[in-house]
Amino acid sequence: MNRLSKEKSPYLLQHAGNPVDWYPWGDEAFEKAARENKPVFVSVGYSTCHWCHVMEKESFEDAEVAALMNGAFVSVKVDREERPDIDGVLMAVCQIVSRGNCGWPLNVLLTPDKKPFFAATYIPKHNKFGRTGMVELVPKISEVWSRRRHDVEKSATDIEQSVAEAQAVMQTQGGMGEEKTLEGGAAQIEAGFDETFGGFGSAHKFPSPHILLFLLRNWKRTGGKRSLEMVGKTLSAMLDGGINDHIGGGFHRYSTDRRWLVPHFEKMLYDQALISIALTEAWLATENDVYRTGAENTLEYVMRDMAAPGGGFFSAEDADSEGEEGKFYVWSAGDFNRALGDEAGFVSEILNIKDGGNFTDEAAGGMPGTNIPHKTHGAHAGGLPQAAREKLFAEREKRVRPHRDDKILTDWNGLIIAAFARAARAFENPRYLAAAENAADFITKNMLRDGRLLHRFRDGDAAIEGNLDDYAFMVLGLLEIYEAGFETSRLKTALLLTEQTERLFSDTGRGGFFFTPEGAEKLIIRKKEFHDGAIPCGNSVAASNLIKLSRLTGDPSYGEKARGIFRMLSLSLEKIPSSHGMLLCAMEDAAAETSEIVIAEGDDGGVKTVLDALADGYEPARTVMVKKRGDAGLSAIAPFTEGCAPADGKTTVYLCENGVCGLPVEAERFAAEKKC
Repeated sequence: MNRLSKEKSPYLLQHAGNPVDWYPWGDEAFEKAARENKPVFVSVGYSTCHWCHVMEKESFEDAEVAALMNGAFVSVKVDREERPDIDGVLMAVCQIVSRGNCGWPLNVLLTPDKKPFFAATYIPKHNKFGRTGMVELVPKISEVWSRRRHDVEKSATDIEQSVAEAQAVMQTQGGMGEEKTLEGGAAQIEAGFDETFGGFGSAHKFPSPHILLFLLRNWKRTGGKRSLEMVGKTLSAMLDGGINDHIGGGFHRYSTDRRWLVPHFEKMLYDQALISIALTEAWLATENDVYRTGAENTLEYVMRDMAAPGGGFFSAEDADSEGEEGKFYVWSAGDFNRALGDEAGFVSEILNIKDGGNFTDEAAGGMPGTNIPHKTHGAHAGGLPQAAREKLFAEREKRVRPHRDDKILTDWNGLIIAAFARAARAFENPRYLAAAENAADFITKNMLRDGRLLHRFRDGDAAIEGNLDDYAFMVLGLLEIYEAGFETSRLKTALLLTEQTERLFSDTGRGGFFFTPEGAEKLIIRKKEFHDGAIPCGNSVAASNLIKLSRLTGDPSYGEKARGIFRMLSLSLEKIPSSHGMLLCAMEDAAAETSEIVIAEGDDGGVKTVLDALADGYEPARTVMVKKRGDAGLSAIAPFTEGCAPADGKTTVYLCENGVCGLPVEAERFAAEKKC
């Protein structure tokens, strides 16, 4: 066992038995490299990454490759989910070196003073598919390192400069203004829409739920039906496709084909969170119960298979089991028929189960004769019978399950907390609110110390200083919990974390927030994340939070800080809006007609009457606060609520719309007028 055996990361522990003499990221590795005059080979991945497993088996478990690496390099393993700060900087290097052809595994060579000079993704043992193999690469690197050090140093300097310039260019202000930017964003996103199968672009096709959330907000504000049509087409296709686990619930990471049929089978907590939020909001906008069922199936999967003891949620489930990607999820016709008996014919028709398999031609290396359950859009509107689903689930549970990454990440938990709280409010489901509150309690109890968040918890150990995403995503979750349960303590914690965000991460020069806190480990650049990829970036979520806080507290300075982020990224928003889906959501929230509602609780139980009246419909720009009897804390947070009191002891509603406040209204009258 190498040094990784003492780590907590499931990914690092997967490599603890490799013959490669791995080090975790830290001073020991770089001091050894300086002492022995060797480059540092940094390999970044995560525990549920299929191609990381492939490279490990081909290269890192191989004695010949290990001997070459141990002789030439000091080798370091990094879990990108534990150390997104390192991953973000090294990925920026890869973008420069490989011209955007990047992903995981990510392999970067650094000088002993942490300056990168080479980057690549998957590297086989020997040359193949046009890729240089480790056996050929390592001697070449060694020769360049020993004989052409000047070239290495120059390359490292050029790369460092290019990364800094790329970050500076991203922060160039445009001149269109927010309204034109939103119009242009919707138009450019529509230009990439797949009219036949939904979604955007072709293969590989990602869910991109934050794009859908933007389109929903755009439809609500402008009335443009096209935005709603794109959302409906995409969500329906995803729900019908193989990317949706029809048997166990939850969504796989992305589709390898245009039709949403053949997924990359890993399941990530953040995907479940973001897709659930999109489905929940689509249900509020359309009242189409297909979306509600999809959200509920996804959240039930998370509660069943991803919940950690004591609250909190695990990170991911692998794509592979028994050495094959997707083996846990696919079915032969024979196994399917045996599981269902007399029902097999009808259910096979619903889920497109074929004797010869239904996807071999769709996926390179697909398993012959196997089936990915999926529905044909528009067919069998009644869906999969629950009894059949339960039988298939029970049969599938007998198989060897994929590996589960059981670390708990603060940022991803913030997203799933938001998803549960949003669904609790929309579907009036107290179980979902309890799940959100329990997870929030776990984070604040175990991962909030002296007002500062930690990033990772596993095996009783909370560690790694929190990054911007940890703060922004937890604030998002806490704000959603507040609007679902109206406990002032949640709003207070959200404000405390927002203050810490501003203190630790603010860029006082250009605006927005850095990814790492003040005083964090020095890398070649203090990175700022701008793009909303599979996970929205912290700057976008922070902007959304700030817009909401400005309305909940009545403090306009929060809104101004959000607009500072809009201005910082305005040129990029104009040119590549699809890379800023969550930031466009925040911009839509800022542009929307608003309503702020304060419910002053009386002795008549009228709060529920008001909330029931507000439950219907899609109102993303509306904020609701409940001033409970005896709660003096809300007035301290939101001074404008000081004068909001129940009239004659009865629950009273104070409504302001678009900066104009009306007279207070008793709960029964408000509910009656709302229904009219």
